[in-house]
Amino acid sequence: MKISFYNGEFKNDDELRVKYQDRAFYFGDGVYEVIRYYEGEFFTLDEHLDRLMNSMAEIEIEGVSRQELLDIVTELKERNTIENGALYIQVSRGIQNRNHAYPVDVEPVVLAYINEARRPRTQSENGVHVITSEDYRWLKCHVKSLNLLANVMEKERAVKAGAHETVMHRDQVVTEGSSTNVFIVKNGVLKTHPANNFILNGITRLEVLKIAKQLGIETDETGFTVEELKEADEVIITSTTQEITPVVKIDDTIISDGQRGSVTNRIQEVFDANIHKLNLVK
Repeated sequence: MKISFYNGEFKNDDELRVKYQDRAFYFGDGVYEVIRYYEGEFFTLDEHLDRLMNSMAEIEIEGVSRQELLDIVTELKERNTIENGALYIQVSRGIQNRNHAYPVDVEPVVLAYINEARRPRTQSENGVHVITSEDYRWLKCHVKSLNLLANVMEKERAVKAGAHETVMHRDQVVTEGSSTNVFIVKNGVLKTHPANNFILNGITRLEVLKIAKQLGIETDETGFTVEELKEADEVIITSTTQEITPVVKIDDTIISDGQRGSVTNRIQEVFDANIHKLNLVK
């Protein structure tokens, strides 16, 4: 039986009751994180909690400490028997009758649950097809907000096109995917969009940049265009659950002869080693 957490209580899933007055439902008024763990051990936990606290500060949610969040995710993992999981945690502004203005004297509400998760080995080895689309989202994409309607619609656009992901762009400058960050490799240089308000500064994105530095791979965080995306030697999308996934086709353009590239291979090897170092995956 899975155990989840809501509004101060750990309960079996079939006993858990969510308040419909939670502002997460009315307005998407909250923020969230998805944290991976392997063989019972969290991966990049501190980075996820730091980003969650930053997102809360950005939308002025107060009343939940980092230590409280750490205690919740730690106990939730221990209460469940899932060895390889993705832990979802969200913090909403609280429970009140519908009113756009911030509520007064209302405590934030934390929701957390775990789903079993496996490493995306097939897509990591074979690569994926993505499509491109105009980025029409709001201008605070650095906040990991519950407001994901545009992302959902763009993901569905990819599904209907028989693709894995939609890569978005503003005025032909690539920002990110509907649920991923995007990198290209050109002439040995690893390029990605700068970490500003147009993208979420992904935890795996940061890991990839760190690995590139360790390997002596030149990086460029000034961004690139859709044209440069399609002319790249290699393309990678990254996220907590998708890890490091090579892109082998963009719209109708084949990338890297339809194979995972050499720079991607080098980064993937170190990423895997970082997990193995913690004795997480055999």
